[in-house]
Amino acid sequence: MAEQLEGDPVHTHLGTMLRRIRRTADLSQRELADALGVAASTVARAETGARDLPARALVRAAQLAGLRVGLVDADGREVPGMAASAVRDRVGRRFPAHLDVRHGDEHWWHGSERYSRPQPWYTFDRRRQARDEVRRLHGAPADHQRPGPGDDPLDRARARDLAAATRRAEQLAAYAAEQRRLGYPGTFVLACTCPAACDELLVAEEPLPGRQHAVPHVDDCACRCDIA
Repeated sequence: MAEQLEGDPVHTHLGTMLRRIRRTADLSQRELADALGVAASTVARAETGARDLPARALVRAAQLAGLRVGLVDADGREVPGMAASAVRDRVGRRFPAHLDVRHGDEHWWHGSERYSRPQPWYTFDRRRQARDEVRRLHGAPADHQRPGPGDDPLDRARARDLAAATRRAEQLAAYAAEQRRLGYPGTFVLACTCPAACDELLVAEEPLPGRQHAVPHVDDCACRCDIA
């Protein structure tokens, strides 16, 4: 085993790190080994590149010297670990580090499973091809997102409805203002208060009932206007 490790840049670097730790902490190999709960020969062989040292032991050794183990990129800039406070799935598990997390109502809520499963707050694309297409358009996020207020799918749906209603009101106000500018101060402007779900019926993927063919509305729409 020693022949395989000697000269390995990784193990050579480990040895120089341990020597720096011992010099900073003013510890002999035996003293460091006692503090880590390992044999003195373990520290000695790790310094010469003849064996590995568990990562936990290396982190503990650095702490003894008032140092910490970190990751740096090719330019020497420190790279932080992934956020421990990032969103998790329904049972508290972390999402796969190599995939990108998004809200559960974004491009997921479709197919027959929507009738048998509760809608998740967060999900991810299991196919890297789908992930890479999103990254091509928007870039690769550095980390998984943190949970935030309004992440509940119901809250997000209400926010979309409010945003859609606000846009419609702004468009109607702009239309009325333009009509007044053109000299039609008495122009009648239809006011629409349809929820955003009515707009989604305009591009429905499935056939609509006969009563929804002209200007479709969801069942609980109180507006039912003829604006299309």
